[in-house]
Amino acid sequence: MSEYAARNISHTDFILNGFSGSREWKQLLFIPFFLLFVMSITANSMIIFIILSHRALHSPMYMLICVMAFVDLVIPIFCVPNMLLNLLFNWNHISLIGCLVQMFCIHFFGSVQTTILLWMALDRFYAICTPLHYNEHMRFSAFLKFVIIPMLRNAVFISAIVGLARSLSYCQSNEIKHYFCEHMALVTLACGPIYVNNVVGLCTMFFIPAADVLLIAVSYVRIFVSLFKSGKSSQKALSTCITHIVVMFMNVILALTSFLSYRIKNEMLSNSHMVISAMYLLMPACLNPIIYGIRTKEIRQQIIKVMKFYLKNISMGQNHKPSCDTF
Repeated sequence: MSEYAARNISHTDFILNGFSGSREWKQLLFIPFFLLFVMSITANSMIIFIILSHRALHSPMYMLICVMAFVDLVIPIFCVPNMLLNLLFNWNHISLIGCLVQMFCIHFFGSVQTTILLWMALDRFYAICTPLHYNEHMRFSAFLKFVIIPMLRNAVFISAIVGLARSLSYCQSNEIKHYFCEHMALVTLACGPIYVNNVVGLCTMFFIPAADVLLIAVSYVRIFVSLFKSGKSSQKALSTCITHIVVMFMNVILALTSFLSYRIKNEMLSNSHMVISAMYLLMPACLNPIIYGIRTKEIRQQIIKVMKFYLKNISMGQNHKPSCDTF
Protein backbone atom coordinates (compact mmCIF):
# COMPACT_ATOMS: atom_id res chain seq x y z
CA MET A 1 0.00 0.00 0.00
CA SER A 2 1.38 3.44 -0.94
CA GLU A 3 2.14 6.08 1.68
CA TYR A 4 -0.63 8.30 0.25
CA ALA A 5 -3.19 5.51 0.56
CA ALA A 6 -2.06 4.71 4.08
CA ARG A 7 -2.57 8.32 5.12
CA ASN A 8 -6.15 8.18 3.89
CA ILE A 9 -6.95 5.26 6.19
CA SER A 10 -7.86 6.04 9.78
CA HIS A 11 -7.93 3.16 12.24
CA THR A 12 -11.16 2.70 14.18
CA ASP A 13 -10.03 -0.34 16.17
CA PHE A 14 -7.04 -0.30 18.48
CA ILE A 15 -4.88 -2.72 20.46
CA LEU A 16 -3.96 -1.81 24.04
CA ASN A 17 -0.41 -3.03 24.52
CA GLY A 18 0.88 -1.48 27.73
CA PHE A 19 2.97 -4.13 29.44
CA SER A 20 5.68 -5.80 27.40
CA GLY A 21 7.09 -9.22 28.13
CA SER A 22 6.05 -12.86 28.02
CA ARG A 23 2.50 -14.04 28.66
CA GLU A 24 3.63 -15.73 31.88
CA TRP A 25 5.01 -12.41 33.13
CA LYS A 26 1.73 -10.66 32.33
CA GLN A 27 -0.28 -13.36 34.11
CA LEU A 28 1.97 -12.90 37.13
CA LEU A 29 1.25 -9.16 37.12
CA PHE A 30 -2.47 -9.99 37.19
CA ILE A 31 -2.29 -11.10 40.85
CA PRO A 32 -1.09 -7.87 42.56
CA PHE A 33 -3.23 -5.64 40.35
CA PHE A 34 -6.30 -7.79 40.96
CA LEU A 35 -5.74 -7.70 44.74
CA LEU A 36 -5.31 -3.90 44.66
CA PHE A 37 -8.46 -3.56 42.56
CA VAL A 38 -10.53 -5.70 44.96
CA MET A 39 -9.11 -3.78 47.92
CA SER A 40 -9.99 -0.40 46.39
CA ILE A 41 -13.56 -1.47 45.51
CA THR A 42 -14.17 -3.01 48.94
CA ALA A 43 -12.64 -0.20 51.00
CA ASN A 44 -14.32 2.65 49.11
CA SER A 45 -17.70 0.88 49.04
CA MET A 46 -17.49 0.45 52.81
CA ILE A 47 -16.67 4.13 53.36
CA ILE A 48 -19.59 5.21 51.15
CA PHE A 49 -21.98 2.81 52.95
CA ILE A 50 -20.85 3.95 56.41
CA ILE A 51 -21.20 7.67 55.67
CA LEU A 52 -24.50 7.52 53.77
CA SER A 53 -26.18 5.18 56.27
CA HIS A 54 -25.45 7.29 59.37
CA ARG A 55 -27.02 10.73 59.69
CA ALA A 56 -24.37 11.78 62.24
CA LEU A 57 -21.81 11.64 59.41
CA HIS A 58 -23.74 13.89 57.02
CA SER A 59 -21.64 16.98 57.81
CA PRO A 60 -19.65 18.65 54.98
CA MET A 61 -16.31 17.09 55.97
CA TYR A 62 -17.65 13.52 55.90
CA MET A 63 -19.66 14.09 52.72
CA LEU A 64 -16.47 15.25 51.00
CA ILE A 65 -14.78 12.04 52.15
CA CYS A 66 -17.76 10.17 50.68
CA VAL A 67 -17.38 11.99 47.34
CA MET A 68 -13.65 11.18 47.33
CA ALA A 69 -14.47 7.51 47.99
CA PHE A 70 -16.96 7.53 45.09
CA VAL A 71 -14.36 8.95 42.68
CA ASP A 72 -11.77 6.45 43.94
CA LEU A 73 -14.34 3.72 43.31
CA VAL A 74 -15.22 4.86 39.78
CA ILE A 75 -11.76 5.52 38.29
CA PRO A 76 -10.41 1.94 38.60
CA ILE A 77 -13.70 0.51 37.28
CA PHE A 78 -13.21 2.34 33.96
CA CYS A 79 -9.77 0.89 33.20
CA VAL A 80 -8.60 -1.86 35.58
CA PRO A 81 -11.02 -4.63 34.42
CA ASN A 82 -9.77 -4.16 30.83
CA MET A 83 -6.19 -4.24 32.05
CA LEU A 84 -6.80 -7.44 34.04
CA LEU A 85 -8.45 -9.15 31.06
CA ASN A 86 -5.52 -8.07 28.91
CA LEU A 87 -2.98 -9.50 31.36
CA LEU A 88 -4.83 -12.77 31.90
CA PHE A 89 -6.44 -13.54 28.51
CA ASN A 90 -4.72 -11.05 26.17
CA TRP A 91 -8.10 -9.37 25.44
CA ASN A 92 -6.76 -6.02 24.33
CA HIS A 93 -8.97 -4.67 21.52
CA ILE A 94 -10.97 -1.45 21.86
CA SER A 95 -12.87 0.68 19.34
CA LEU A 96 -12.09 4.35 18.77
CA ILE A 97 -15.42 5.41 20.31
CA GLY A 98 -14.86 3.13 23.29
CA CYS A 99 -11.35 4.52 23.60
CA LEU A 100 -12.58 8.13 23.61
CA VAL A 101 -15.30 7.37 26.16
CA GLN A 102 -12.77 5.68 28.42
CA MET A 103 -10.37 8.59 27.96
CA PHE A 104 -13.01 11.16 28.94
CA CYS A 105 -14.17 9.23 32.01
CA ILE A 106 -10.69 8.54 33.38
CA HIS A 107 -9.33 12.03 32.75
CA PHE A 108 -12.49 13.77 33.96
CA PHE A 109 -12.76 11.84 37.22
CA GLY A 110 -8.99 12.12 37.60
CA SER A 111 -9.32 15.91 37.40
CA VAL A 112 -12.11 15.77 39.99
CA GLN A 113 -9.65 14.20 42.46
CA THR A 114 -7.61 17.38 42.81
CA THR A 115 -10.80 19.43 42.88
CA ILE A 116 -12.06 17.39 45.83
CA LEU A 117 -8.73 17.96 47.59
CA LEU A 118 -9.33 21.69 47.04
CA TRP A 119 -12.82 21.40 48.55
CA MET A 120 -11.34 19.58 51.55
CA ALA A 121 -8.75 22.33 51.97
CA LEU A 122 -11.50 24.95 51.88
CA ASP A 123 -13.49 22.97 54.46
CA ARG A 124 -10.47 22.86 56.82
CA PHE A 125 -9.73 26.54 56.12
CA TYR A 126 -13.23 27.62 57.14
CA ALA A 127 -13.28 25.24 60.13
CA ILE A 128 -9.92 26.42 61.52
CA CYS A 129 -9.57 30.03 60.37
CA THR A 130 -13.22 31.17 60.58
CA PRO A 131 -14.90 28.67 62.96
CA LEU A 132 -17.71 31.07 63.93
CA HIS A 133 -18.78 31.39 60.28
CA TYR A 134 -18.11 27.75 59.28
CA ASN A 135 -21.77 26.77 58.91
CA GLU A 136 -22.48 29.89 56.89
CA HIS A 137 -19.59 29.26 54.46
CA MET A 138 -20.26 25.51 54.16
CA ARG A 139 -24.00 25.87 53.62
CA PHE A 140 -24.86 24.09 50.38
CA SER A 141 -26.11 27.21 48.57
CA ALA A 142 -22.99 29.17 49.59
CA PHE A 143 -20.54 26.37 48.76
CA LEU A 144 -22.21 25.65 45.40
CA LYS A 145 -20.10 28.27 43.61
CA PHE A 146 -16.98 26.28 44.57
CA VAL A 147 -18.58 23.19 43.01
CA ILE A 148 -20.08 24.51 39.76
CA ILE A 149 -17.16 26.63 38.54
CA PRO A 150 -14.39 23.99 38.98
CA MET A 151 -16.58 21.19 37.60
CA LEU A 152 -17.46 23.24 34.51
CA ARG A 153 -13.76 24.06 34.07
CA ASN A 154 -12.86 20.34 34.29
CA ALA A 155 -15.61 19.31 31.87
CA VAL A 156 -14.65 21.98 29.29
CA PHE A 157 -10.92 21.14 29.26
CA ILE A 158 -11.39 17.36 29.23
CA SER A 159 -14.06 17.63 26.51
CA ALA A 160 -11.62 19.77 24.49
CA ILE A 161 -8.77 17.24 24.58
CA VAL A 162 -11.14 14.35 23.78
CA GLY A 163 -12.82 16.32 20.96
CA LEU A 164 -9.45 17.20 19.43
CA ALA A 165 -8.37 13.56 19.68
CA ARG A 166 -11.58 12.54 17.91
CA SER A 167 -10.83 14.87 14.98
CA LEU A 168 -7.46 13.25 14.20
CA SER A 169 -6.79 10.52 11.63
CA TYR A 170 -4.91 7.51 12.99
CA CYS A 171 -2.99 6.03 10.10
CA GLN A 172 0.44 5.36 11.63
CA SER A 173 -0.49 2.40 13.82
CA ASN A 174 -3.38 0.99 15.81
CA GLU A 175 -1.24 -0.19 18.73
CA ILE A 176 -1.63 2.00 21.84
CA LYS A 177 1.40 1.74 24.13
CA HIS A 178 -0.71 1.80 27.25
CA TYR A 179 -3.17 -0.38 29.14
CA PHE A 180 -5.93 2.24 28.83
CA CYS A 181 -6.72 5.06 26.40
CA GLU A 182 -4.47 7.75 27.77
CA HIS A 183 -4.59 10.99 25.79
CA MET A 184 -0.97 11.24 24.65
CA ALA A 185 -0.72 7.49 24.06
CA LEU A 186 -3.53 7.79 21.51
CA VAL A 187 -2.73 11.07 19.75
CA THR A 188 0.91 10.07 19.10
CA LEU A 189 -0.55 7.52 16.65
CA ALA A 190 -2.05 10.29 14.49
CA CYS A 191 -0.58 10.91 11.06
CA GLY A 192 -1.10 14.68 11.17
CA PRO A 193 0.38 17.39 13.40
CA ILE A 194 -0.61 17.20 17.08
CA TYR A 195 0.72 20.60 18.18
CA VAL A 196 -2.73 21.83 19.19
CA ASN A 197 -3.39 18.63 21.15
CA ASN A 198 -0.11 19.10 23.03
CA VAL A 199 -0.88 22.73 23.84
CA VAL A 200 -4.41 21.98 25.04
CA GLY A 201 -3.12 19.02 27.06
CA LEU A 202 -0.53 21.23 28.77
CA CYS A 203 -3.14 23.95 29.39
CA THR A 204 -5.39 21.32 30.95
CA MET A 205 -2.53 20.27 33.20
CA PHE A 206 -1.86 23.82 34.34
CA PHE A 207 -5.44 25.05 34.66
CA ILE A 208 -6.82 22.01 36.53
CA PRO A 209 -4.37 20.15 38.82
CA ALA A 210 -1.73 22.90 38.94
CA ALA A 211 -4.30 25.61 39.69
CA ASP A 212 -6.00 23.42 42.30
CA VAL A 213 -2.66 22.64 43.99
CA LEU A 214 -1.77 26.34 44.06
CA LEU A 215 -5.10 27.22 45.73
CA ILE A 216 -4.66 24.32 48.16
CA ALA A 217 -1.17 25.60 49.04
CA VAL A 218 -2.52 29.09 49.71
CA SER A 219 -5.27 27.62 51.92
CA TYR A 220 -2.81 25.57 53.95
CA VAL A 221 -0.42 28.46 54.43
CA ARG A 222 -3.31 30.38 55.97
CA ILE A 223 -4.30 27.32 58.02
CA PHE A 224 -0.78 26.79 59.39
CA VAL A 225 -0.49 30.45 60.34
CA SER A 226 -3.78 30.17 62.22
CA LEU A 227 -2.77 26.90 63.88
CA PHE A 228 0.58 28.20 65.11
CA LYS A 229 -1.17 31.16 66.66
CA SER A 230 -3.80 28.98 68.39
CA GLY A 231 -1.35 27.14 70.68
CA LYS A 232 -2.27 23.93 72.49
CA SER A 233 -5.43 22.84 70.72
CA SER A 234 -3.80 22.84 67.27
CA GLN A 235 -2.00 19.46 67.48
CA LYS A 236 -4.88 17.30 66.18
CA ALA A 237 -5.76 19.72 63.39
CA LEU A 238 -2.09 20.03 62.41
CA SER A 239 -1.77 16.24 62.18
CA THR A 240 -4.87 16.03 59.95
CA CYS A 241 -3.55 18.77 57.65
CA ILE A 242 -0.11 17.18 57.29
CA THR A 243 -1.69 13.81 56.38
CA HIS A 244 -3.86 15.57 53.81
CA ILE A 245 -0.83 17.31 52.27
CA VAL A 246 1.18 14.06 52.08
CA VAL A 247 -1.66 12.37 50.16
CA MET A 248 -2.00 15.37 47.87
CA PHE A 249 1.70 15.36 46.99
CA MET A 250 1.63 11.60 46.41
CA ASN A 251 -1.22 12.02 43.91
CA VAL A 252 0.39 15.01 42.20
CA ILE A 253 3.84 13.43 41.87
CA LEU A 254 2.41 10.23 40.37
CA ALA A 255 0.19 12.24 38.01
CA LEU A 256 3.04 14.51 36.88
CA THR A 257 5.40 11.55 36.35
CA SER A 258 2.78 9.73 34.28
CA PHE A 259 1.94 12.88 32.31
CA LEU A 260 5.53 13.93 31.56
CA SER A 261 6.86 10.47 30.71
CA TYR A 262 5.12 10.61 27.31
CA ARG A 263 6.95 13.86 26.61
CA ILE A 264 10.35 12.38 27.49
CA LYS A 265 11.49 10.08 24.71
CA ASN A 266 13.20 7.23 26.54
CA GLU A 267 12.52 3.60 25.73
CA MET A 268 13.72 2.53 29.19
CA LEU A 269 10.68 4.25 30.71
CA SER A 270 8.15 2.00 28.94
CA ASN A 271 7.36 -0.61 31.62
CA SER A 272 8.13 1.75 34.49
CA HIS A 273 5.64 4.21 33.01
CA MET A 274 2.96 1.53 32.94
CA VAL A 275 3.61 0.66 36.59
CA ILE A 276 3.53 4.33 37.62
CA SER A 277 0.27 4.87 35.72
CA ALA A 278 -1.28 1.81 37.36
CA MET A 279 -0.12 2.97 40.80
CA TYR A 280 -1.51 6.46 40.08
CA LEU A 281 -4.94 4.95 39.49
CA LEU A 282 -4.90 2.22 42.15
CA MET A 283 -2.80 3.39 45.09
CA PRO A 284 -4.84 6.51 45.95
CA ALA A 285 -8.00 4.40 45.65
CA CYS A 286 -6.53 1.97 48.19
CA LEU A 287 -4.89 4.48 50.55
CA ASN A 288 -7.52 7.25 50.64
CA PRO A 289 -10.14 5.10 52.46
CA ILE A 290 -7.52 4.40 55.13
CA ILE A 291 -6.29 7.97 55.48
CA TYR A 292 -9.61 9.81 55.15
CA GLY A 293 -11.80 7.04 56.53
CA ILE A 294 -10.20 4.67 58.98
CA ARG A 295 -8.08 7.41 60.60
CA THR A 296 -11.16 9.57 61.13
CA LYS A 297 -12.40 8.69 64.61
CA GLU A 298 -16.16 8.84 63.93
CA ILE A 299 -15.94 6.74 60.75
CA ARG A 300 -13.60 4.26 62.42
CA GLN A 301 -16.07 3.80 65.29
CA GLN A 302 -18.93 3.10 62.86
CA ILE A 303 -16.81 0.61 60.89
CA ILE A 304 -16.00 -1.24 64.11
CA LYS A 305 -19.71 -1.35 65.03
CA VAL A 306 -20.65 -2.73 61.61
CA MET A 307 -17.91 -5.36 61.77
CA LYS A 308 -18.96 -6.40 65.29
CA PHE A 309 -22.58 -6.63 64.15
CA TYR A 310 -21.75 -8.90 61.22
CA LEU A 311 -19.40 -11.06 63.28
CA LYS A 312 -22.10 -11.45 65.92
CA ASN A 313 -24.68 -12.40 63.29
CA ILE A 314 -22.31 -14.90 61.68
CA SER A 315 -21.64 -16.52 65.04
CA MET A 316 -25.39 -16.73 65.70
CA GLY A 317 -26.14 -18.00 62.17
CA GLN A 318 -28.29 -15.01 61.25
CA ASN A 319 -28.45 -13.45 57.79
CA HIS A 320 -30.29 -10.15 58.27
CA LYS A 321 -28.53 -6.92 57.33
CA PRO A 322 -27.84 -3.98 59.64
CA SER A 323 -29.93 -0.82 59.44
CA CYS A 324 -29.13 2.68 60.61
CA ASP A 325 -31.23 2.15 63.77
CA THR A 326 -29.15 -0.88 64.73
CA PHE A 327 -26.21 1.32 65.58
